[in-house]
Amino acid sequence: MEGRLAWVHCARTGKYTLLMVHPKRGTKAMEAMGVLPRFAGVAVHDAWAPYDTYTAPDHQLCCAHALREMQAVTDAAPQGQWCWAAQAAGALTAMQQLASEAIRQGRDAVDPAALAAQIRLFRSAALIGASQTAARSGALMKKHNALARRLLDRQDDYLRFATDLRAPPDNNGTERDIRMAKLKQKVSGCLRTMAGARQFCAIRSYLSTAAKHGLSFFDALVMLAKGEPWMPAAA
Repeated sequence: MEGRLAWVHCARTGKYTLLMVHPKRGTKAMEAMGVLPRFAGVAVHDAWAPYDTYTAPDHQLCCAHALREMQAVTDAAPQGQWCWAAQAAGALTAMQQLASEAIRQGRDAVDPAALAAQIRLFRSAALIGASQTAARSGALMKKHNALARRLLDRQDDYLRFATDLRAPPDNNGTERDIRMAKLKQKVSGCLRTMAGARQFCAIRSYLSTAAKHGLSFFDALVMLAKGEPWMPAAA
């Protein structure tokens, strides 16, 4: 817009959505958004480094992103050969299933023995992956080594969902909340002015939040047009 790139940032929960456009992608934008600097819960996000500058919240790294990375490693392995990434991905998926089952059954925690068994599989696979790629000869091996090392170094952050059932294992909810911005860009092209982009984000934040509270887009827009915008009840 206005000849330069800008980024749409999203902060969301199951009840609220906040979209914001900013010329920067990193901590300057996060500070301007004003959510992470004051947040003390569990922040769910991908492994992009600027998120780690915020130490007050706990972090849950997105398992969906990690599974895609592990699938890429598996696809690059010789066919029919055991691959460390396939074992790590299987263990991570199994842990997500354990967490989902515990939530569905109304339990406060995952079965500890079953969880410990999957953690052993996950960690042993990542250790083998780090060892096999330690030479880091070539760009692809360096990428695979970085993934294995990250799975080990950030294990607690990847597996937080299994010990804190309040935390989702991925940031797919954010992907859904930001989808309309991407869809608009695909269909109509980018917004031409920063003012227009800010207005679009404000409207999308309003509509998404209203929908999460059971209000239809149409009803929310009618209330807005009447000068009586819907507002969520104070927490």
